[in-house]
Amino acid sequence: MVPSVTASSSSSPFASQTVLITGASAGIGKAFAEALAARGARLVLCARKLDRLETLAQNLRDRHASTVFAVACDLEQPGAASELAARLTEQAITVDVLINNAGFGAAGRFHRQTPDLVASMTQLNCIALAELTHALLPDMLQRRRGGIINVASVAAFVPTPLMATYGATKAYVLSFSAALREELRGSHVHVMALCPGPVPTEFQARAGYAPLDSRNLAALPAERVVAIALADFARGRFSCVPGAVNRLQTALAGMLPLTWIAAISARVLRGRGRDF
Repeated sequence: MVPSVTASSSSSPFASQTVLITGASAGIGKAFAEALAARGARLVLCARKLDRLETLAQNLRDRHASTVFAVACDLEQPGAASELAARLTEQAITVDVLINNAGFGAAGRFHRQTPDLVASMTQLNCIALAELTHALLPDMLQRRRGGIINVASVAAFVPTPLMATYGATKAYVLSFSAALREELRGSHVHVMALCPGPVPTEFQARAGYAPLDSRNLAALPAERVVAIALADFARGRFSCVPGAVNRLQTALAGMLPLTWIAAISARVLRGRGRDF
């Protein structure tokens, strides 16, 4: 069990912990919120759309008697992560576990995507994640307890032609998490990278491609991904790749040259309609 998130008065390591979840209004973020509310955590939910957050927050309060704060924040905007951290400080909210979940992808050839799209994706997937971690980490270190879950992707392990920027941002998240974990060794602040495969959420619509095929053996529902992630985090693991098919694919990817993997990925993604 990870000392930083253990609550001795409860069987759940997340009970009475304050957890900040970005991108909490839908998909994996919403699944994290529901799972952690059921485990007795206090929640700070962050996303762009306040109305959806408030609806989710009230639902969690009604079903679990949870303490839930909803904070509207667009982390695609430069400086928004630092502003969010400042707002938490003003409200005397101390974060025990940070879940950097907010992110998006976009399919298609890189040169056909707008500069604004590429900048927004990099800002949200990489810069905001690093800024929010940087803002909240010192307090965790001072208290000698805490945890960070950075949501990457199986795309972090392989180049992803036809989703080039997205794959690169997730490789950043995985590398950043591994380096930070080593820096924090012995600090009682635990870092884990969650690397899910395909998950049926709103991600596909925003990325610009069709919903996942139900026959996709690598796909897992968000609730299952989160259950595996929370269990691995409580065990102190670093890299969580939910699903046997996804674990096999990432293991095989590590055995081949990057150019081979890029060619294979391009063929697969082209066949799934990402080439436009």
